[in-house]
Amino acid sequence: MNRSRILPAFGLTSALMTAWAAQADTVYIPEGSADSVLMVDSKTGKPIRRIVGVEAVHGLAGAAGTPYLVAGSYSEIDPENTSQTSKPEGVSQADHNAHHSKPAKAVMPKGQGVSLLSVLDAETGEVVRRIEVPGAVHHTAVSPDGRWAMATHPGSGGVSVIDLSTLEYSGFITTGPMPNYVSFSPDSSRAYVSNSGNGTLSELDIEKRILTRNLLAGEGPEHFALSSDGTTAFVADAEAGTVLRLDIASAAVVATYEFGAELHGLDVSDREETLFVAVKGAGQLAAVDLSSGAIRLQQLPPAPYHLTVADGGETIFVSSRDAPIVWVVEPSSLRAISEIGIEGEGHQIVVLP
Repeated sequence: MNRSRILPAFGLTSALMTAWAAQADTVYIPEGSADSVLMVDSKTGKPIRRIVGVEAVHGLAGAAGTPYLVAGSYSEIDPENTSQTSKPEGVSQADHNAHHSKPAKAVMPKGQGVSLLSVLDAETGEVVRRIEVPGAVHHTAVSPDGRWAMATHPGSGGVSVIDLSTLEYSGFITTGPMPNYVSFSPDSSRAYVSNSGNGTLSELDIEKRILTRNLLAGEGPEHFALSSDGTTAFVADAEAGTVLRLDIASAAVVATYEFGAELHGLDVSDREETLFVAVKGAGQLAAVDLSSGAIRLQQLPPAPYHLTVADGGETIFVSSRDAPIVWVVEPSSLRAISEIGIEGEGHQIVVLP
């Protein structure tokens, strides 16, 4: 299903509309069970193209200036039969198999399933390489310097490290039970992983491939967002319905924001004045003033899910867990100004200039 319809602008100023129209990023929406990624022009909301053959894609990540996107599959494959994996159109089976990178067995944890991580050309959507990783992938991240990618494996208790300079599997780091979300520090030297199974946020040293410490982060942390300087993490304790403001250096929770219903995605405005939160359980979108702690709520049913701030902070893209749509939301009013029709379910949305 493909649709894009414009809704009333709810009193948007002409200046805001001009700013929105003047900037155009590319929005990449992984479509889950549709086995595809939809590329959308952020200025018009119109589809650019659809990347197909990315099975059960849930995690998707990229970084400005990096030529690749990294897409993770939430389903496992038979490691002895790579021919079962989806082959891009126009590519021979021999070439397709040659693009699969098998990690050295020494760096793979034993006794785990196998899933595929797809490296995509961010401009064309072409599958550049498929890399076998230990178990279903939930979320992915690409380092700001473009050197590394990581993928979380809830069933394997850790994360895979991918070297994007060679497009090869580079190791596995054990973090904790049910690792969920992952993000890199601004200098790309560290990564953070939320472990839903034991209420921690793991800090990782990328070069040494080790866990350096665990920070307590509620009961079941899932999505989180780092401040631009890497000193603060905003962590969604999803089922508890709270977001924790965590000081990285001291590991102290310095503020807690209560929403009273299950949460999912969150992101911080470009100027880091506002935290946006998808309150999935209440069908609401929330905005937290980070200076005062005041919370604004706007109904956005059904089940707002993943969200990403884009266009220099002028737009928010929010998917629904229960409907095949992505809303384009105006931040000051929290109201949808348009909808993008998708296939499947909208998961980890990526926006790149």
